[in-house]
Amino acid sequence: MVDSTHFYRAFQPDHYDIFLTIDRQKKLFSGQTQISGQARSQAISIHAKFLTIKSVRSDDDQALPFELDSKNDAIRIHLAKTGAVTFQIDYEAKLTDSMMGIYPSYYELDGVKKQIIGTQFETTFARQAFPCVDEPEAKATFDLAIKFDEQAGETILANMPESRFENGVHYFQRTVRMSTYLIAFAFGDLQSKLTTTKSGVQIGVFATKAHKAKELDFALDIAKRSIEFYEDFYQTPYPLAHSWQLALPDFSAGAMENWGLVTYREAYLLLDPDNTALTRKQLVATVVAHELAHQWFGDLVTMKWWDDLWLNESFANMMEYVAVNALEPKWDIWQTFQASEVPAALQRDATDGVQSVHVNVEDPAEIDSLFDGAIVYAKGARMLVMVRAMIGDAALRKGLKAYFAAHKYANATGADLWSALGDASQIDVGSVMNSWLEQPGYPVVEASVIDGQLTISQQQFFIGAGKEIGRQWQIPLNANYAQAPSLLTEKSSQLGDYAQLRAENKLPFRLNVGNDSHFIVKYDETLLADILKNVTELDAISQLQILQDLRLLAEGQEISYAEIVPLLSRFSQSRFAVVNMALFVIANNLKKFVEPDSLEEKQLRQLFDRLSSSQVVRLGWSSATDESIDDQLTRPYVLSASLFAKNPNTIKGAHDLFEKNRQQLSSLSADIRLFVLRNEIQNFSDPDLFKQLLEDYRQSSDGSYKADLTAALTATTDPVLIKLLIDKFEDADTIKPQDLRAWFRGVLANDKGQQAAWDWIRQDWQWLEETVGGDMEFTTFITVIAIIFKTAQRLSEFKAFFEPKINVAGLTREITMDTRVIENRVALVEKEHAAVNQAVSQQIN
Repeated sequence: MVDSTHFYRAFQPDHYDIFLTIDRQKKLFSGQTQISGQARSQAISIHAKFLTIKSVRSDDDQALPFELDSKNDAIRIHLAKTGAVTFQIDYEAKLTDSMMGIYPSYYELDGVKKQIIGTQFETTFARQAFPCVDEPEAKATFDLAIKFDEQAGETILANMPESRFENGVHYFQRTVRMSTYLIAFAFGDLQSKLTTTKSGVQIGVFATKAHKAKELDFALDIAKRSIEFYEDFYQTPYPLAHSWQLALPDFSAGAMENWGLVTYREAYLLLDPDNTALTRKQLVATVVAHELAHQWFGDLVTMKWWDDLWLNESFANMMEYVAVNALEPKWDIWQTFQASEVPAALQRDATDGVQSVHVNVEDPAEIDSLFDGAIVYAKGARMLVMVRAMIGDAALRKGLKAYFAAHKYANATGADLWSALGDASQIDVGSVMNSWLEQPGYPVVEASVIDGQLTISQQQFFIGAGKEIGRQWQIPLNANYAQAPSLLTEKSSQLGDYAQLRAENKLPFRLNVGNDSHFIVKYDETLLADILKNVTELDAISQLQILQDLRLLAEGQEISYAEIVPLLSRFSQSRFAVVNMALFVIANNLKKFVEPDSLEEKQLRQLFDRLSSSQVVRLGWSSATDESIDDQLTRPYVLSASLFAKNPNTIKGAHDLFEKNRQQLSSLSADIRLFVLRNEIQNFSDPDLFKQLLEDYRQSSDGSYKADLTAALTATTDPVLIKLLIDKFEDADTIKPQDLRAWFRGVLANDKGQQAAWDWIRQDWQWLEETVGGDMEFTTFITVIAIIFKTAQRLSEFKAFFEPKINVAGLTREITMDTRVIENRVALVEKEHAAVNQAVSQQIN
């Protein structure tokens, strides 16, 4: 058992002087770290991992006794006194390719392999770069000096501006008080574009010269306007002189909010402004806005310990949408939130055993497992959207201003945030939100007419088996009848005579209008029929919500999927992109009820054709100059559906576009390029074309094009080409480890490739663990498998392979959860297979 005592309790650092000498050729670095602070005990511990400690000396140059405790990533130091102390630790270490600590990123320029050095210190990786108290609460100031094997024209970046350059050493200005995990630096042959905000903050975007200069423009504009927006919204100035955005060729996470030097995957920062799909632009904009929201919420004020990680991530996840909606209102980005974050949260949070948003954790290996995108990010963001809807923007901004003022350069807990928002709104926010923060799961609110009375009740909703233990929530109902309470705090409530209420309100009864609250609704037959009579006259979010709730109720076996199938055609002519998204999410979910190459699959393809054909005719393959954003976003859904349906006209249209653009495939419109490429691979491919596209992937620096090639190539049905792909899984010159999960998932989801991909991960698990293990993304390889497997045979194989690993730190929660996910799906398919396929058959005949 890891010692759970926080090192900060015995020693509180105030300041670090860090001097690093980095040799890229030898992949080595050495350092001297001088630490000043307050010792409450003569026996203290300092974090250090993979560092060879040469000496520990006091400020009067006396050797201090120390011993290493590798189990706890610690140096145990025996000081001569308590109180104010200063000591220096000299050490050496290796640069590794783990994408943690200080590491090289690799790329090619004009056929020459090159590298830049970058860092990744969240969650507990700063200790791999310099000895420190590597805990969020241990805030201090930092003086950073770096010497490296510098070449002419290279650039070095850090959290703070460079103050001087002497004798080959770059010295940076002293930082503000900050946590160790937010320190960052990088150097190499970089290009940049700079601008300045209205308040004088310098904004920069940096990337390798493998990219075209214009690829930096979009992120530069979004970053500048985001900083300006946040300064106004938070009513708190950005506290640093600059905000650098750096694209790293190798980066395990999506992005990282290092204060003043934000690091990104290239695909999440850089884009071609002349040929990038709107969805990719929205993705880059929200990622940039997310990381810059952190500069206040997470960096200026930091969670006290990792159990309040949601304070950082949930809030930044909400604010990215608030910001982008203000910057680009035509995008209607909240629809993207409703179509992506909301269903992700609802799906994951309905599995029994899921973590709550707030989770107690100590073990460093378990800390990384907290980064559950569906819970800490998506559910947490939805929770805060509930708060925003409840208290309004004026109180939100007032509360945040007070929160930042009270805790700047320090740490806070969830209670501190609720207190600030409660004081600003005069609402007891904490009492409402604690039921959502501390409890896993969420309720289904049943709305029924019982003996003439309109009745609502809540109970926990489960997908699959779940243990009902009487959890209750304080639910913001957001009903469209004034007779419903604003908060449902009881198990059930009667609202009055239904006939009278219906006559008075002149509208079908609905709950969660706007879909801002974290629950789903199960209407009885009477109420649902009333809603569905004129459902297409409802706004886009309301239609989306009805489809999402019905799908989840079917997943939870509260209703049958067979009941939903006849409803799908009602939505197939929608001009709303999010409605088409929800429609085809349900349609794609029906694929789990059919076997490959069966009559049932053929019937499902016919249903897809009926649902998509008129929209394909309306929209075609090419965008019109005057078409709406909804049309732009709908086209990919219906084209993908039509290609699954094997519609001959759609297949021919894609093939014609391929032939027309064969010599310049990357210049195909990014909105439809994936479907053209995938159609060619599936229906017209030959080994030479496949190898050409694989080489295009290796050579391209366009993240959008590379993503399309990944999805297309992994769709091949040729067993020889599938083997060729899997042979490339461990070839980092072709598929970088950061991108491997997408390739693995693509082959695993391919009926013709699933066995080969499953065999690979079982045979080479140790290689995978050595390559990306210890990283917060590692467990998502297990998640990917659980998303796809649907048979009893695969469930048995999953258990046989992963159950022996269930006690490995960091894997326990994911293996347990994902076993349940597959069990639930297998049970659902076995129960509903016949009824669903009969319903599909009835729709096409």
